[in-house]
Amino acid sequence: MSRFAKLLLRLLRGSTDANFAFDDLRHILLRLGFEERIKGSHHTYRKAGVEHKVVLQPDGKDAKPYQVRQVRDIIVANGLGGEDEQPL
Repeated sequence: MSRFAKLLLRLLRGSTDANFAFDDLRHILLRLGFEERIKGSHHTYRKAGVEHKVVLQPDGKDAKPYQVRQVRDIIVANGLGGEDEQPL
């Protein structure tokens, strides 16, 4: 199982929202084809075909738990994470 697959599975399980590394969440979004724009500490992600944009801010080295849940909800609602996603 690839690193991306392990991270995605961990995100989708939802058992470690309070302890999810910001860089790992960022890696997932980029791998799923989201475009990143950084302005200060705000990282904004958009993808064609996805209605909602994702705005993340690091909380130390971790992502904020509510933002992890937001990313999970967007992935599930849009059916992302399949075999046809962009490789890094």
